[in-house]
Amino acid sequence: MSILATQDTRVIVQGITGREATAFTKDMMDYGTRVVAGVTPGKKGQSIYGVPVFDTVRQALRAQPADASVISVPPALVKGAALEALENGIRLLVIVSERVPRRDTVEILEIARERGARVIGPNTLGLISPGRIKLGMAGGPVDDVRKAYTPGPVGIASRSGGMTTEVANLLTTNGIGQSTCIGIGGDPVVGSNFLDLIPLFEQDPETKAVVLFSEPGGVIEEHLAEYVTENRVRTPIVAFIAGRFVDEMPGVRFGHAATIVEGDRGSARGKIERLREAGIHVADAFSDIVRILKERI
Repeated sequence: MSILATQDTRVIVQGITGREATAFTKDMMDYGTRVVAGVTPGKKGQSIYGVPVFDTVRQALRAQPADASVISVPPALVKGAALEALENGIRLLVIVSERVPRRDTVEILEIARERGARVIGPNTLGLISPGRIKLGMAGGPVDDVRKAYTPGPVGIASRSGGMTTEVANLLTTNGIGQSTCIGIGGDPVVGSNFLDLIPLFEQDPETKAVVLFSEPGGVIEEHLAEYVTENRVRTPIVAFIAGRFVDEMPGVRFGHAATIVEGDRGSARGKIERLREAGIHVADAFSDIVRILKERI
C-alpha cells in the first residue's frame, strides 16, 4: 500500500491557475491522480483541464470533497492558503512553493499538528506512489515518471526533489521498484522529515526497505539514528549523504537553504558516523545503494 496518499485520494490544487500549477495539474491527472477542484480567488467559474476552479477552499470542498491539497502560491500567501485548507478539514498538504518565511512555516506546522494533519514541504516537488498517485511536480511529465518510477518494495525519502527521481531511476534500472517516494523539501524548516516518515514506512506491509538521500546541514539524521536505536527499527534503511566536501568549508551554503554546516553540527562526517552506529547502511558511492539493497531484500 502507499503511505500518505492512495489512488483513492481526492486532491485540490490551491493556486491552480498559475503557470506552474496548471502544468503539474495536467501531469498529475495524466498519471491518474484524482484532482477534483482548484482554488484561485477571483477565478471562480473557470476550469483547468476540466477541473472546476473556485474562489475559496470551502466552496471547492462543498462541491467536491477532498482529502489533500497541493499548494502552489507566492511565498507570502502560503500561510493563508495552508491555514484555509487546514480549517476546512484537509489533512494532507503538499506545499511546493519556495522561499516561504520560516515563521510562517512554523505556524503552519503547529496548527497542522493540532489538527492531526500532515505537511510535506515547503520547497518540495511532492510525492509519488508508482502506479497509484502523484502529488505535485515530482518526476515531471507522465512519460518521464513512468520511465523512472515502477511499483515495488522500496520507499524513498529525499531532501532533494530532483534526486528523488534519480534514486528511483537507479532502482528501476536495476530491477527494484518503489512503494512511495517523497521529496521532503529543501528548506531548513519542513513538515514531515525522515524522522516522521520512517515509522510510516515501517508500518507499510509492502515496504521492505527505505532509501534516504541526505545532504549536509541540520541534525535530523542524528535524531533519526537515535530513533532507530531506541525503537529497534527492523526495516532496512540505506542512506546516501551527498556533498561531503561541504565539511571542509564550514559556514558556506551549497544548494538548498538547509545545506549549511556550522562546525561539526550537521556535517556529513558526523551524520555518517551516527547513522552507522545505529545500524543504518550508508552507501559510500551512489551506485552502492543498489548493491546494499539487493543484500538486504
